[in-house]
Amino acid sequence: MLKYDSDLELFRDNFKKFMTDYIQPHYELWESNGIMPREIWNLLGENGFLCVDVPEEYGGYGVPTNYSLMLVEESARAGYGALSTALACHSEIAAPYIVNIGTEYQKNYWLPKMVSGEVVGAIGMTEPGAGSDVQAIRTTAILSDDHYILNGSKTFISNGQHADLVILAVKTDPQARAKGVSLLLVDSHIEGFKKGQNLHKIGLHSQDTSELFFDNVKVPQAQLLGEEGQGFKYLMQELPRERTSIASTALGAIRGAIDVTIQYVQERQAFGKKIGQFQNSRFVIAQAKIDEQATAAFYEQNVNLYMKNKLTVETAAALKSFSTDMQCKIADNLLQLFGGYGYMSEYPISRFFVDARIQRIYGGTNEIMKEIVARNLLGK
Repeated sequence: MLKYDSDLELFRDNFKKFMTDYIQPHYELWESNGIMPREIWNLLGENGFLCVDVPEEYGGYGVPTNYSLMLVEESARAGYGALSTALACHSEIAAPYIVNIGTEYQKNYWLPKMVSGEVVGAIGMTEPGAGSDVQAIRTTAILSDDHYILNGSKTFISNGQHADLVILAVKTDPQARAKGVSLLLVDSHIEGFKKGQNLHKIGLHSQDTSELFFDNVKVPQAQLLGEEGQGFKYLMQELPRERTSIASTALGAIRGAIDVTIQYVQERQAFGKKIGQFQNSRFVIAQAKIDEQATAAFYEQNVNLYMKNKLTVETAAALKSFSTDMQCKIADNLLQLFGGYGYMSEYPISRFFVDARIQRIYGGTNEIMKEIVARNLLGK
């Protein structure tokens, strides 16, 4: 279990206050509009809630990773799944690639801007014909003199509308599979980079998700992340952090769904007594709490392993699969206790339900997670 940390709890309280002041009054409107305003990133940065575990020399606090993951968890628990996902993409996925793989030039150029909110980060892997199978991507980046010429497209890119920086998986050798994949740091404002429409989803409505298009985009060779042809290895190296952050969202959402359900069943009455007095309600909520404790224990084990550089791809995949399956199951079971009101969008439980479904898909589908675990046990 993670040890009690008074500084972390103070940081948590500050973030909760920030959400009360700056997120709660506007979130319903953002969900209705289908996007959060770009300015929220600047506010998050000004208040010190972006990329907090980035080393101090690059603008961060240099705190342990669990401080950063806490922000993802608490925003999910508050019912702000779109904010949780946006933070995870920026701080838990994009920034660590640069910290762990980038050159000093790249770190000094990008990280301070990501900490301040001047730059919003995203990662571009998924394509119309290549989801979990990264080796099958078709977007190419061919070196010409001191620039890569980038052509192709990506889809379902979280933070895609607001992104200023996209860590892009490309084929620098189109004839190869895994050994042809490289990573580029691509400035979204350069000529030939086009953002498609903000995609409409069944959940996470205010979390911008986009198609991206590249037409002869000239990316300086200095923005190659790591070594050419090593992109697939880097993706495998960084995916455990991404999958742990997905589990952080899952755990926060589980706790938030339990919170709102306990409040509801203690207020709502049927047949002359409170819903929380019926045995079925009590058993459903009790089981949700039991499942939450199991998820929390597995999650905290993973975070501890990650902070000791001991978290394996297989263990992170198992956590991602377990926690998101549990998130969907619990949201579904708890929504049932609300009856018809659970199907109404103004009730927070409905948002916990629809926001949960994508968690079993992105970051690698849960079927792929099980295959990763199986390969470790049984071989290919």
